[in-house]
Amino acid sequence: MIDTQRYKQVLGAFPTGVTVITTLDEDDRLVGFTASAFSAVSMDPPLVLVCPSLRSDSYPVIQRSGRFAVHILGHDQQSIAYRFAGKGRDKIEGIAWQRSAHGNAILEGATAYLECRLWQDYPGGDHAIVVGEVQGLWVGGDKIDPLLYCRGKMDKLPEAFRLTAATA
Repeated sequence: MIDTQRYKQVLGAFPTGVTVITTLDEDDRLVGFTASAFSAVSMDPPLVLVCPSLRSDSYPVIQRSGRFAVHILGHDQQSIAYRFAGKGRDKIEGIAWQRSAHGNAILEGATAYLECRLWQDYPGGDHAIVVGEVQGLWVGGDKIDPLLYCRGKMDKLPEAFRLTAATA
């Protein structure tokens, strides 16, 4: 048997970026969750995956809507990451967003985002493995400075790893 705390400790030693996954419910209300479980899957077709908890309020909405956006958060967006990590509808109060041409809810201020159509949905223990086909993408600003997560803490990219968009 694997000790849950030890398992979290080992996984926490792997630095990841911080993303917020958003979609719109049937009443056009923004829903979403924070995820560090995000990865590229395929180049052709362009596929990515995210892993929402089965207890997430957002997961069934993604299943119904068939689309979602993955926002790669900037180093100054810790408060947004923590808000979307919580439960309840009030977590979206005051969050600035707009609807894209693809019909996705796009958060303002993200370092980059990908707009996805639900490609496939797989079981994954207490999480789902949601694969999305990328239909639109954007990276902004002259500096790419994402928010990182490691050992239970969020921080910005160390200086040695920072690139300008022109050299990325």
